[in-house]
Amino acid sequence: MPVRKLEVNRAPVLTLWGAVVAERLGYDRAAALTLGRAVAGLNAQTKGRRLGVFDEAPRGATERRAGRGPRRRERLVPLLGRSVPAVDTERGLRAAEEGRPVSSASVERYLRGKFGEALPNVRAAMQELAAAYEPAQLEEVAFALYERFRPRIPSGVRGWGAKGVLDLDFVRSLAAE
Repeated sequence: MPVRKLEVNRAPVLTLWGAVVAERLGYDRAAALTLGRAVAGLNAQTKGRRLGVFDEAPRGATERRAGRGPRRRERLVPLLGRSVPAVDTERGLRAAEEGRPVSSASVERYLRGKFGEALPNVRAAMQELAAAYEPAQLEEVAFALYERFRPRIPSGVRGWGAKGVLDLDFVRSLAAE
């Protein structure tokens, strides 16, 4: 029986939704996975700074990371209202951190770890919703849709990464609107 509701925090939901939207916009799955992860990361950074969970990167942090291989020329890819840094690689476009490509395999492992056996059902519900929109329209409404279906954190629950219920029937109902 397919999963209809699951308890999960918002970061993997936004990561997967970003990937599904990116695929609907024409990016291949590997590129889409990295773009989805980057959108979720950018949102987490913004929220974390707003809540005081973390500060701006300390001075010298970029220089310390510089030994991880050659930096590539970045370009910005619009997705879910964000400008995602990305680089062209021999395998295609990938979101970038510090000018280095994100691994699509690591994003897929992350999603499998967070959604488990429900991942195909969650992806299918999100794909159904994304398919209900033409790509140009989807890009305009994608983040607002996420805000409507993202897991609701129960009142009184505090803490970074708190879990809420993701209702796949509700995600699918948005496609019918």
